[in-house]
Amino acid sequence: MKKRIVVTGMGVVSCFGSDVDMFYQSLLQGKSGACPIVDFDVSSYSTRFAALVSDFDVGEYLDKKQARRVDPFIRYAVVAGKKALEHAGIVEHLPQINLSRVGVIIGSGMGGMSIFSDGVETLLQKGFKRLTPFFIPYIITNMGGAVLAIDYGFQGPNYSISTACATASHSIYAAASEIQKGAADVMVCGGVEAPVTPIGLSGFMAIRALSTRNEEPTRASRPFDCHRDGFVMGEGAAVLVLESLEHALERGAPILAEYLGGANNCDAYHMTDPLEDGSGVARCIENALLDADVAKERVNYVNAHATSTLAGDLCEVKALLKVFGAHAKNIRINATKSMIGHTLGAAGGMASVVTINAILTGRLHPNLNLENPEPLLNELAWVGSDMQPCEVDVGLCNAFGFGGHNAVLAWAPYRSR
Repeated sequence: MKKRIVVTGMGVVSCFGSDVDMFYQSLLQGKSGACPIVDFDVSSYSTRFAALVSDFDVGEYLDKKQARRVDPFIRYAVVAGKKALEHAGIVEHLPQINLSRVGVIIGSGMGGMSIFSDGVETLLQKGFKRLTPFFIPYIITNMGGAVLAIDYGFQGPNYSISTACATASHSIYAAASEIQKGAADVMVCGGVEAPVTPIGLSGFMAIRALSTRNEEPTRASRPFDCHRDGFVMGEGAAVLVLESLEHALERGAPILAEYLGGANNCDAYHMTDPLEDGSGVARCIENALLDADVAKERVNYVNAHATSTLAGDLCEVKALLKVFGAHAKNIRINATKSMIGHTLGAAGGMASVVTINAILTGRLHPNLNLENPEPLLNELAWVGSDMQPCEVDVGLCNAFGFGGHNAVLAWAPYRSR
């Protein structure tokens, strides 16, 4: 029999702060985290706003000297990871934990963008001798999880996955697999991104992926709306603590939800566009349900990938209709990115935190800025402009990334059998 896996802790760094409850309350209230960019000059840019992590303080979670040196993505990963471990009640009981069976998989789509950009500028202006010896360690995507493991002595499976905007979901799926095959009892997993830099912003502007509603940033992210014009960049980290059910029960851990299963695949179609008919996404959803051993009729909530791009949003709708058919009318669907923007490699982690909170609270956050829905949405049960009550039976998290990477995770309330 497949090992049961539960969630015992969650941590976030977001545009709504670094407290999971505050993060979810902000979503339930329909707040937008989008605001003008002020950390660098964007006066000549076509997009001048993002959903930013602001007033961020590492507190006691990272040495102050190290915090000043490392790239922001490492800071975000470590703080979110340590908060998740605190939430799980592991930090105070470290002496009783077998550290060789605790692993970390925290991925990033883009890694240390700030350090990389600064290093290139130093190289061009001052020469290679002035380049910091920390340049390589602080840009590689595995370093957030590595620093977290070093701080606590976690010696279990530890690596990073980088599949663009599907990164965090791939990481969670891989972490669950490590537990199921017996390589670990506990896995700290999720995704992180700190892309709002001149080079990061410029790169997405170059492919015309971003909204240009500079005069009304809070209305710019509008998934599934006919007048959407691109996504809003976001940033932050979302980390979960997964445990085998046996391990969690043995140590009396708080059990927040159960991981039922997941899947990943590839469209193998285009570098940036999804398969228009949604067939790749549909297969991924079906495979996730198969892995979770869940009937389609039990799914009653989907946290959509829904980035607010022209092609991606419709592809996802077509996939949901293809998989669920008439049952789609019974599934509540919302789009977290309407409020926090697109956190890229952290997106699947954010969606998982949201889904688990929906399970715990029985409340779904609204869809912001969905004023003129695409006609196809008439066949689905979308959450409106206000939060809705919902007793989640099975909730799906969708995440899709450049390169055609698809990942779907299935979550449910924990029930003893």
